[in-house]
Amino acid sequence: MHIWEYILLFFSVIFGGALAFYFPVKDKSGLKLVLSFSGAYILGIAVLHMMPMVYSTQNESIGIYILLGFFLQLLLEQFSSGVEHGHIHVPHDVKSGFVLQVMLGLCLHAFLEGLPLPEYGHHHHEHHSHDAGFNHLLFGIVLHKAPAAFALVLLFIRSGFHRNIVLACLVIFALMSPMGAMVAGQLESQQILGPAGMNALVAVVVGSFLHIATTIIFEMDNSAHHRISWKRLGAISFGLLLALLTMH
Repeated sequence: MHIWEYILLFFSVIFGGALAFYFPVKDKSGLKLVLSFSGAYILGIAVLHMMPMVYSTQNESIGIYILLGFFLQLLLEQFSSGVEHGHIHVPHDVKSGFVLQVMLGLCLHAFLEGLPLPEYGHHHHEHHSHDAGFNHLLFGIVLHKAPAAFALVLLFIRSGFHRNIVLACLVIFALMSPMGAMVAGQLESQQILGPAGMNALVAVVVGSFLHIATTIIFEMDNSAHHRISWKRLGAISFGLLLALLTMH
């Protein structure tokens, strides 16, 4: 991975979180549109780019790792309360334990997402040398980390936490995906984790992405008819189109 990729991972979270200080959302419709777009893009890259990659290894058990990733994301949401989907549910009697639980779930999720970045980037450069600068997994993470950071900071602010504590937690959250990538890079370079192991990690993240993307997309508008609005449908179509346009 290049240094700019680590910087992008870190500052996209800082930027997303910082926005919550200046634009405390009253109307969530804008956030819903951003999330719908990012959810569709994540679904697109998971199905169009990452699944063909993990299945190309002829490992018959790769589907198990995808299901594991899906289930693992389900477990992590018991801690994070769906903040990675942009949910901002503040309990009436907020306890610091609840917010720490959300932080723990989100940090584990972010660390897990960062793990396959070196392997995905390496595989991508090998097969698509004419487009070596575009790492779909990296941009997929960035696109949904920024709204997640925005939701996390809003949760902290509405829970009455001091600004300095909120900023410290935002920085910790921002460091998680780059740390995951660095740890995986070290494991790979020291041959502790071989190509098969790294491929399994990518498959776990594919499962996690499938869960996140489908949850975002299938959350209907709060209307009597439970239909997706035309605006959200447009955002979802745009996200899928972007994933399609970057296919090879």
